[in-house]
Amino acid sequence: MNDMRVRTGGTVVNRAMSLDGFIAGPGHAMGWIAEHLTPDTFPEVMAATGAMLVGRGTYDAAKGMAAEGTAYDGGPQFVLTHEPPGEPDPAVTFLSCDIGEAVATARAAAGGRNLEILGADVAAQCLRRGLVDEILVYVLPVLLGDGVRFSPPGLGRIDLEPLGSTRSGAVTMLRFRVRK
Repeated sequence: MNDMRVRTGGTVVNRAMSLDGFIAGPGHAMGWIAEHLTPDTFPEVMAATGAMLVGRGTYDAAKGMAAEGTAYDGGPQFVLTHEPPGEPDPAVTFLSCDIGEAVATARAAAGGRNLEILGADVAAQCLRRGLVDEILVYVLPVLLGDGVRFSPPGLGRIDLEPLGSTRSGAVTMLRFRVRK
């Protein structure tokens, strides 16, 4: 089945990944992603996104990338963290609650569109709790050799149903439904 229609209203883990399975390089480096993937690469995904739930590490890395001119606007942004930054960010809502409550809060803000989950730890928490509907993986043409793996140790088995794949430039997007 090759169903690449973008669905809305779900919770979607969205990941860029090197061919060797890393979502961040050594030292949590993520600048390599912007070399291949921009918001214009798959505009239908951006259009279907209503809000984002992000981990603190991903938020910090994204702030650095935005300062370099790589902006990503997926609607209201929620950051799940035990340590909000000292200086407030008016564009972000910081949450220090249970993952289920964080997903419910961010989904309500998504306005019927997708809630995009970014960050290895937040995504793993959502997958463990059965809160994820789909996983989008952007496979980038690079081997990093080390860094943050796609899934952390101890995640456990998650069965997926392939929905399809598509290519834009050098990037291949794989789409999977999480079997519940």
